[in-house]
Amino acid sequence: MKIRNSEAHQENAELNMTSMIDIVFQLLVFFIMTFKITAMEGDFQVKMPRASSANDSIEQPFDEPIKIELMADEDGSILDIIVDGESKGTSFTALANHVTGLAGPPGPERTRIVAEKEVEFDCDYDLRYEEVIAGITAVSGKRNKDREIETLFQKIKFKDNGKGN
Repeated sequence: MKIRNSEAHQENAELNMTSMIDIVFQLLVFFIMTFKITAMEGDFQVKMPRASSANDSIEQPFDEPIKIELMADEDGSILDIIVDGESKGTSFTALANHVTGLAGPPGPERTRIVAEKEVEFDCDYDLRYEEVIAGITAVSGKRNKDREIETLFQKIKFKDNGKGN
């Protein structure tokens, strides 16, 4: 039996770099493909008031939004439309006429009012989607007698009732 000299026949141990590089690239591709870019949360359209002297009065006529409550019956149809605590029945045409009255006569003052005033919808959970869209359409604009579109309130939000809908 021949004893080998371990120093004479020692083979160089080498690492296989090809497979290590392959794994690194696979991890890189995995993280790139699973990376999700999300938009920043929050409303960054803050309009600060201009500087004014101490004797200038601050005019804030549009603090409270117009509150519209859409109530549903058992099958999801509109049961009642309530605007600022006052019932308007079930007609979206009546709602559009009432909102047009709140906006005022056509002109620069109406343009300012509809640009700044907000409408807040409080919809029943069981209300059908078509009824909600009809309500939004009634407050956002309508056709006048000349078949031209009158733009009304564009700032529309929904009341958070805590039900996650």
